[in-house]
Amino acid sequence: MIRITKIFTFETAHVLYNYDGKCKNMHGHSYKLFVTVKGKPINDLDNPKNGMVVDFGDIKTIVKEEIVDVWDHSVLINGVSPHREMGEELENKGQKVIYCNFQPTCENMLYAIAAKIKTKLPEGISLAYLKLHETENSYGEWFAEDNQ
Repeated sequence: MIRITKIFTFETAHVLYNYDGKCKNMHGHSYKLFVTVKGKPINDLDNPKNGMVVDFGDIKTIVKEEIVDVWDHSVLINGVSPHREMGEELENKGQKVIYCNFQPTCENMLYAIAAKIKTKLPEGISLAYLKLHETENSYGEWFAEDNQ
């Protein structure tokens, strides 16, 4: 079994409902997402992907379509909290708002990312690990073996 990793960056704002620190105010981050998948390299001379677990381009397509292109330059808001009203005001002013059914913390964002990516991976390839840097020094991790 081999693991391969592709790294992505995106800019996203969020606001945490009922939080007791600075993050109760809307603010943004330059997120860095590490996506690690695992599988067995293809062993078929006639296959153009011979020697690869999966083409890095295929991982890029999945993560861009499911996460980066959706969340980049948007505001994540807990849509089941009173912050929904704030989101609607922002939308009415032309802002891109993503309503989450969770508090949009780094931790919960990892769960959402994992759920979106896992269903799009090719047969025989599984999501092994995610790391999401919210800042240079602060990040969360998701491991497949912890989430079976």
